[in-house]
Amino acid sequence: MSLGTLPPFRRAALLLDLDGTLLDIAPTPDSVIVPPDLVDNLRALRDLLEGALAVVTGRPIETIDALLGDAPYAVAGEHGGAVRPAAGAPVERPDLKPPPRAWIDRAAEVEAAWPGTILERKTRGFGLHFRLAPDGGPAIHDALASLIAGSPDFELIGGHMLWEVRPRGADKGHAVQRLMRQAPFAGRLPVFIGDDVTDEDGMREARAMGGTGLRVQDEFGDAAGVRAWLRDTASRGDWGLPK
Repeated sequence: MSLGTLPPFRRAALLLDLDGTLLDIAPTPDSVIVPPDLVDNLRALRDLLEGALAVVTGRPIETIDALLGDAPYAVAGEHGGAVRPAAGAPVERPDLKPPPRAWIDRAAEVEAAWPGTILERKTRGFGLHFRLAPDGGPAIHDALASLIAGSPDFELIGGHMLWEVRPRGADKGHAVQRLMRQAPFAGRLPVFIGDDVTDEDGMREARAMGGTGLRVQDEFGDAAGVRAWLRDTASRGDWGLPK
């Protein structure tokens, strides 16, 4: 990675995806492991950046709290469908419709039809993880695509062994916009790091704002590479090269 693509450290805001970026992908969403020094390194970076550190993820905010505690100053969950701009602040939600109950019921039927599939419910959407039922991927896609066909309010997106129904207007680009309008992010240049298709919106928005969007696979190799870089950056108090 060229350090020339990064803004000056003291002018940056660090926006980080979770699964595949900070944490290694696990067989199930609940089985991810938080490495022992990650939270301390994130806290150190948050302090160095005067609070301008956020996690931007498809997971619910409550999950990030359980995994990372107070390490991020702000959290955007559900692909921007829920944003908490500071610890203890009210969660902000765009005015988007929740999925119909009949869709949730149908998703539960699909989950039962493919043992190992996990239904993850969110306030404004839901997803079916099929890492433990890989043969079910195409059928799960087709079932959900049929479910939302013709809906102007929802879209089907893919992830790591995941098909997810989310409301239109809730993506990581919107999350970046909302965070960067508020202190301590306002006036800084965003550095967005992610690894998945859903992170592309955040990367594009960061670049559009004059910052940087970094893909894990291209710049760091994997989540372990990201963590090593963050650890090095925290210890230096400035950007460091991936180990």
